[in-house]
Amino acid sequence: MKSNTAPRLPNAQAQYEVSAADLPLCCPMTSMSLWNSHPRVYLAIEQTGWAKCPYCGAEYTLKR
Repeated sequence: MKSNTAPRLPNAQAQYEVSAADLPLCCPMTSMSLWNSHPRVYLAIEQTGWAKCPYCGAEYTLKR
């Protein structure tokens, strides 16, 4: 089924708040369009609650 919401733009902001529903976390996130972004990388965020993408520097905070 196709979603009616527009995809997030990758690398559009420096910080993102994510929830358990977004796990496993990858950058760019699966809800982001990928055409102009870097290769997908998975980020370990579960234990620390924070992760930073080595490609674009985006910071992710896990909402508990």
